Amino acid sequence: MATIDADERREILRLMLLVRAFEDAVSEMARGDEPLPGMQILSTGQEAAVAAVRVLREDDVLVSNHRSHTHLLARQVDPGALMAELMGKADGLNRGKSGTLHLVAPQVNVLMTSTVVGAGAPMAVGAAFAQQYRGEAALTMVFFGDGAAAEGSVHEAMNLASVWKLPVLFVCENNHWAGAQRLEAHRAGGSMAARAAGYGMPGEVVDGNDADAVHEAAARLSAGVRGGAGPALLELVTYRMHGHSETDPQRYVDPAELDAWRARDPIRLYRERLLADGVVTAEGLAALRERAREAVASAVAFAEASPDPAPEGALDDVWSARIGVPPAPGEAAHA
Repeated sequence: MATIDADERREILRLMLLVRAFEDAVSEMARGDEPLPGMQILSTGQEAAVAAVRVLREDDVLVSNHRSHTHLLARQVDPGALMAELMGKADGLNRGKSGTLHLVAPQVNVLMTSTVVGAGAPMAVGAAFAQQYRGEAALTMVFFGDGAAAEGSVHEAMNLASVWKLPVLFVCENNHWAGAQRLEAHRAGGSMAARAAGYGMPGEVVDGNDADAVHEAAARLSAGVRGGAGPALLELVTYRMHGHSETDPQRYVDPAELDAWRARDPIRLYRERLLADGVVTAEGLAALRERAREAVASAVAFAEASPDPAPEGALDDVWSARIGVPPAPGEAAHA
C-alpha cells in the first residue's frame, strides 16, 4: 500500500493523463500534412516521472533535458504556452524561440532544458551551489537519460556535488535507448544507481513505470538532500515507446520488446491500481481523461490562434538590461 495520500495520487494520475494526451497530439501533428517545425522529442511511456517532479517545492529548481514535456507539465507549465512554443508562435513559453529543445520556464523555476546531451547536470550543480551559498532550504532536481550518463560532464557534476555536499537530486531516466544505441552498447558496470557509491552519495534504482515507487523514492532521497546530507542519485528504469524523435521510425527495435513494455504502460498500471485501491472510480477516471482531452484541445486552439513572432523581436530577451541595446559592431556583447 502506497504511503502517498489519495489526493496526491489522483493528481499524479491527472498529470500523467495530461502528458499522454499532450504527447499524442504532438505526435499526430508532427506526422501530419503540415508537420510541426523542428524536431519533436516525446516522453511517451515515461509519464511516471511526473511523480518525481511532484516532490518539489515551489522554491526548488528543476533542470530538464531534450525530452522535457513530462517534467514541465508536471511543474504546472501552461499547456497552451508550451504547445505554442512547439509551433514557434509569439505566445509560446519562450516567444517561439526555443521550440521543444531549449525550453525554460523561470516562473516555475525550470532553469533550462537542453538538447546538448549531459549539459543539464553541470547547470544543476551551479544552481545548487547558489542555493547552498544563499543558505536556502531549496534543492535542485536534474533529469538526464541513460545516454547522458556516459558523458563526462555528468560524472564531473556528480563528483563536485558530492565534494561540496550540494543539494542536488540527480534523476536518470533509463529508457534503454540513447538515440538508436541500445543500453548494452554504451553502459558498463550494471545500474547507473550503483555508480553513486563511487561519489559518496546514496543511489537507488526503482521501477520507473510505477508512479508510487517513483514518488516514494524521490521523496525519501529529497529529504536527505534537504537535510544537508549532500546529493543523491535516483534511477528510473522505464522505456522509450517512440523513436528518438517523431521522424525516427524505430526500425532498430524488436517489436516484441515494444509489446512487452506496452503491457507495462505506466498509465494503465497506475489507473488499475488506483481503481483497485478505491482512490478513483470509473466515473472519476473518465472525467480525468476528458479533462486531459479538453486541456490539450484548448492548448492546440490557443497555439494555432497565436501569431507568428515579429521579425523585429528577434533580438528581444538577448541582451541584458544593464546594456539595454545590442552592442555596436566590434563591441563585446554582455548576454
